[in-house]
Amino acid sequence: MVRPSNHPRPWRAALATLAAATLPLIAADAAEIRPPLATRGTEIVDQSGEPVVLRGITWFGGETEAHVPHGLWVRDYQEMIAQIRDAGFNLIRLPFSVNAIRSTTTGGIDFSKGGNASLQGLHPLEVLDCIVAEADAHGLLVLLDCHRLNDTRIPELWYGDGFTEDDWLDAWRTMARRYGPRSNVIGADIKNEPHGVASWGTGDLRTDFRLAAERCGDAIHEIAPHWLIVVEGVEKNVPDQTLPGHWWGGNLEGVRKAPVRLQQRHRVVYSPHEYGPGVREADWFQDPAFPANLPDRWERGFGYILTEKIAPVLVGEFGGRQTGPDTPEGVWQRAFVEFLHDNRLGFLYWSWNPNSSDTGGLLADDWLTIVEPKRRLLGRLLDTTP
Repeated sequence: MVRPSNHPRPWRAALATLAAATLPLIAADAAEIRPPLATRGTEIVDQSGEPVVLRGITWFGGETEAHVPHGLWVRDYQEMIAQIRDAGFNLIRLPFSVNAIRSTTTGGIDFSKGGNASLQGLHPLEVLDCIVAEADAHGLLVLLDCHRLNDTRIPELWYGDGFTEDDWLDAWRTMARRYGPRSNVIGADIKNEPHGVASWGTGDLRTDFRLAAERCGDAIHEIAPHWLIVVEGVEKNVPDQTLPGHWWGGNLEGVRKAPVRLQQRHRVVYSPHEYGPGVREADWFQDPAFPANLPDRWERGFGYILTEKIAPVLVGEFGGRQTGPDTPEGVWQRAFVEFLHDNRLGFLYWSWNPNSSDTGGLLADDWLTIVEPKRRLLGRLLDTTP
């Protein structure tokens, strides 16, 4: 990782107005969301046809060797979920690995912590059952996320690391059978951060993630036809892409010419990932026009999907340690929050966990306290005032 430098840059003056602003504190969205959800043009709508803005956060760990969300060595899972809701979110993204859902073992749980006692002896999917049910009790929606195949890394493609495409599809069939009947489970983030050799719109069955997304979405819909199919971008290898660089999962330039086509209509949501220089330095952060160059990048990378009324966009990940106007990452994160706010874009913040090495989390290292600067920044998005 490359940490942000502290030398003077022109972005300081460019965001002077934003720096002086007092961001509102988090306000919970009181609107009732009635699943199942569907798409209508660029909107996500609930069962009654009311537009829904998903405001979520990722609680990771299920994709690791623990096979369950992290932090349960410190806290009761029920208390953790209640705090997520009280913070103003309406959605939790829960990662898993294919290996985890086949496993019978869990780790990182202190069974003496309150409700964690009920998790003792359970398999990973049985623990996930409890978490999904508790989220439902607090009015929280759940998005399931196939984050890894094994428990240690994010693969470039939807197969590899000893797993085949059939393994991936079978994992999603398992999840659809198990959680399709749960009304608060709204869909599938089918593959986390395709990158490297992954392509879009090339027609190569070995690498074209757009085609893989169609196969996966149709397989899921044979079991859970009401689920949203959340499709991330790739990194590169998109014919005629206009931007030279993207984040893993962030390149959705190919959607214009090669959209995901499912047999079940009105269920595709595109989901870019976006980060700042605290995660990795990139040319666009060094541009003399920074941060004024960012909205054009976001429009070309994924914003046009809304502008051209193709489909809804749900930002699948963004986050960072710095939130103030005195660091490049803070300036980037503030600018991105404004972009999300102005376009009424749904999002999933990365992450609830403090043990994300490059971004930290909304929780401090004690796993108890919400980091106040992040709380105030996200309040701009969680505030329900029009």
